[in-house]
Amino acid sequence: MTTLSPVQDGAPAPDSPHLRVLAQYVKDLSFENPAAAGAARAYEAQPAIDMGVEVKSRPVGDQGDAFEVDLRIHVEAKREDETLFIVDLVYSGLFQFMNVKPDDVEPLLWIECPRLLFPFSRQLLAEITREGGYPPLLVNPIDFTPLYWAELRDREQTPGAAAP
Repeated sequence: MTTLSPVQDGAPAPDSPHLRVLAQYVKDLSFENPAAAGAARAYEAQPAIDMGVEVKSRPVGDQGDAFEVDLRIHVEAKREDETLFIVDLVYSGLFQFMNVKPDDVEPLLWIECPRLLFPFSRQLLAEITREGGYPPLLVNPIDFTPLYWAELRDREQTPGAAAP
């Protein structure tokens, strides 16, 4: 994997491999609050939280050096059989790779880009659940490295599977 070079005088050396964040944005956000009237009871007992995380990427532009990366986080909170809330967030970023070896692009897309997007996604999840009348949902940090290696293993075991 390419090591991203240190910064010199505020900018990376021109021939060194580096990653630029061109933009970050909320692509999709849905908050369902079917138990809104009973949100005050949310403090009575810890709900069961079911969370899923998905990373997708696609090239942007003609030069092949820019990619849009989507970090999708889906959360469903339940108490017994009652759904308290459902959040579906797609937080995206536009990233540019410069002087990065082609073999190193995929790990950067699956590990580094979502790692950079995660803190902003986490903040949005906390704010939207708080605004919904619940305690802020504070998602623990996610290590995207094992997720990438699991995806890679699954791909290798599935004949004809393409890179994401």
